[in-house]
Amino acid sequence: MTQADRPFRSVLYIPGSKPRALEKARTLPVDSIIFDLEDAVSPDEKIIARNTLAEALRSGGYGARHCIVRVNGADTPWGADDLACFAALATDAVLLPKVNGPEDVAAAAKYLTGKTAIWAMMETPEGILNAAAIARAPRMGGFVMGTNDLAKDLNCRSRPDRLPLMTALQTCLLAARVVRIPCVDGVFNAYLDEEGLRAECEQGRDLGMDGKTLIHPSQIAIANAAFGPTEDELELARRQIAAFEAAVAQGQGVAVLDGRIVENLHVDTARRTLAKQDAINALEG
Repeated sequence: MTQADRPFRSVLYIPGSKPRALEKARTLPVDSIIFDLEDAVSPDEKIIARNTLAEALRSGGYGARHCIVRVNGADTPWGADDLACFAALATDAVLLPKVNGPEDVAAAAKYLTGKTAIWAMMETPEGILNAAAIARAPRMGGFVMGTNDLAKDLNCRSRPDRLPLMTALQTCLLAARVVRIPCVDGVFNAYLDEEGLRAECEQGRDLGMDGKTLIHPSQIAIANAAFGPTEDELELARRQIAAFEAAVAQGQGVAVLDGRIVENLHVDTARRTLAKQDAINALEG
């Protein structure tokens, strides 16, 4: 499965220093895992965590899950060694924290070989303003919204509608879409609040986000449901394709379904919806 076809409905953070969590992650119904060596690991555990995670990835068992390692920043004593370690392990991707510009990505790319991609944490005001350039940087594979850090730097209030963050979310999404890379929404902190999580997932899906970063396994099912096609959407997609193909067979350029025009662009969206469900079925099956 190529990254272009791959679903990223649920992207779970796992501390790289916790062997039990690393083991459990092999059984979770999550599309992607971010193995975290940065925020989730204290300074005195950084090297131990790197070694623990490297051994877990060597052992394998993560199946078709997309494995991303969030390394420490280039301005820390551990960043360069993190990059070298997980490039050698041919990890699917490394995730750079606090990316401010394309030069940060280019510097990290020098450490990488093979097909290891770079993902960017979009969590600083400077990074948001440079989103388009970052998206075009070498090896760029995806954006992860760091809404907690961004909110701190913006000094904005926390609101259920996330209005203060909307410009940043949409700016990054636009940049990601230009180069056709995934853009994954930030975490929802109140992991026991299922209704709040569901509402924020639905908002992210409405915006066009590919999925949600998660901080607890209990959040996976809600994210998977919110960012996957519904039965109604699948049925509509099939009917749109059938109606359009019938219209074309009669020499017409558009179709009418349920009182609405169906054009090429609607059929493209319909086919993408069905392809996404096929990819989800392949991942889960």
